[in-house]
Amino acid sequence: MSAVKKSFFPILFFSFLNLTSFAVKSKIEKLEPAFWWVGMENPNLQLLVYGQNIGEYQATLDYPGVRLKVVNNVENQNYLFVDLFIDKSAKAGKFDITFTNQKGQELVYQYELKERRKNSAKRKGFDSSDVMYLLMPDRFANGNPENDSVDGLAEKVDRNNYDGRHGGDIQGIISKLDYLQDLGITALWNTPLLEDNEERGSYHTYAISDYYNVDARFGGNEAYLELSKECKKRGIKLIQDMVFNHCASAHWWMKDLPQNDWVHLHDEYTNSNHRKSTLLDPHAAKKDKIQFSDGWFDKSMPDLNQQNELLLTYLIQNSIWWVEYADLDGIRMDTHPYNDPQGMSKWGEALLKEYPYLNIVGETWYKNAADIAYWQKDALNADGYNSYLPCVMDFQLFFAMEKAFLEPQEWENGVVRLYKSLAADYLYKDINNILIFAENHDTQRIMTTLKGDINKFKLMNTFLMTTRGIPQIYAGIEILMEGKKSDGDGKMRIDFPGGWAGDERDAFTAEGRTDKENEAFNFLQKLLQWRKVNPVIHTGKLTHYIPENDVYVYFRSNDEKTVMVVINNGEKNQDLNLERFSENLKNFNKGYDILSEKAMNISEGELKLTGNSSVILELSK
Repeated sequence: MSAVKKSFFPILFFSFLNLTSFAVKSKIEKLEPAFWWVGMENPNLQLLVYGQNIGEYQATLDYPGVRLKVVNNVENQNYLFVDLFIDKSAKAGKFDITFTNQKGQELVYQYELKERRKNSAKRKGFDSSDVMYLLMPDRFANGNPENDSVDGLAEKVDRNNYDGRHGGDIQGIISKLDYLQDLGITALWNTPLLEDNEERGSYHTYAISDYYNVDARFGGNEAYLELSKECKKRGIKLIQDMVFNHCASAHWWMKDLPQNDWVHLHDEYTNSNHRKSTLLDPHAAKKDKIQFSDGWFDKSMPDLNQQNELLLTYLIQNSIWWVEYADLDGIRMDTHPYNDPQGMSKWGEALLKEYPYLNIVGETWYKNAADIAYWQKDALNADGYNSYLPCVMDFQLFFAMEKAFLEPQEWENGVVRLYKSLAADYLYKDINNILIFAENHDTQRIMTTLKGDINKFKLMNTFLMTTRGIPQIYAGIEILMEGKKSDGDGKMRIDFPGGWAGDERDAFTAEGRTDKENEAFNFLQKLLQWRKVNPVIHTGKLTHYIPENDVYVYFRSNDEKTVMVVINNGEKNQDLNLERFSENLKNFNKGYDILSEKAMNISEGELKLTGNSSVILELSK
């Protein structure tokens, strides 16, 4: 590892020269994880212990079923890594870990092993039966104005600043869970809630400064536990957004790193080249690969080194801790390919060993299905790599959806883009475990792209809710919220109207929405509530036909039901000849359109289509 220059890392450089510049009296300042559970699949537990000169101490304990395996010293004497073995015979309870130095001085930490949640290992994660709702907590709803600004956390609330904190919090989310349930949402993905103590731009919380504590401005850990409990009451699965590629420059360990290679340090500031293709490119230069994976995402986001075994164990345990502690139903991993691939493979494997039915989705931001499919668990990769990442994000389909509804059909354009994207599904190991979306917090709002056209909104959502995969929508799509990417992220991520006391209107209520917004909300609600009770859309076989005349037709079918979806992306009314679809229609004479709530006689061999409209037919004899 190259030496650290003062000009780029003054705090780090100073700390390595002054390891004994803390308080004179030794104490344990951090011990993570602060508690654990008995009965885990993996009996091994690593404790990170931090305090001045703690490296000079030896650890001892005496508790039935718990054995101290080894104490790991590192180059920074302010750290110890203590490895424990927790036998299946160990019971829940508290015990002392005593740290003693050569002078006989003692430090005592009372550790607790808790009982696991009932059937914790059998928890079932989100899947294709769900519709996932993504929201940014700071921009959704403010349920507790008293925590808008908190002593000890740098950035204070400033709702007039697009890039500042606006005060949304966990209590605000809890207060809107009934709204989400009524809409038809069954899974909730919040952007990160853990502490982000950066001085500016901390509202997005992708620069985490404490991996074991929810940001106090969101309400802290207890509020998060309450959110989990309230979600469970409503049948809503809770997904935590995790960030392991980088931490915050304000993270407490950045002032006193355990090891020189805990993060990737460079002679001078080195940004990632953001060329994800280098990881998959057999011809890529090693230098380019290293800059991609070891370069920093941003100057305020130090790049974590998952090749460091102590750090990797820390991250694995942190994920398990949150699943068990907060009763999570899934994980979304930010910037997944930016992490060390082998390290993340070990991470995924360890999580699935502990929770075999948990689902994990990684942010796989590639334009091609081949690149995305590489990252799905058990993919048949030429290099033998297995990510142990069950679910991937279908950015190829996202890019297709951005354009498909805006242009007439040509050889490669219009709804043919959707057809071609799905035609690449042969690359995926599990086509049902793919996250599909038309927008998220990092993209331009789809209604800005669609120029506010509600008919195109309906076509897009008809497709999103009836094709294969796990649909994800972004907070505000149900009321046609817009936002330009070119205006900057802060302006694009506007507040949900009605989430703050004193807002001019409350779009969480029908009375607070415009007629056009209510039309959009009611359309999406009908789709989501219908989808929820129709397994044929969750896992049924998908058969699609090459689009003709701006019309895309496909079927979802299983042993119990067949559904025909027709999307007319053209401006003109059309008479659709049904003879072409006889292989899927031969056993049916009737159809019920769940959108118009009208019965149709398909035995007549023709469907009359209105321009820019869709039909979802439940077929019957």
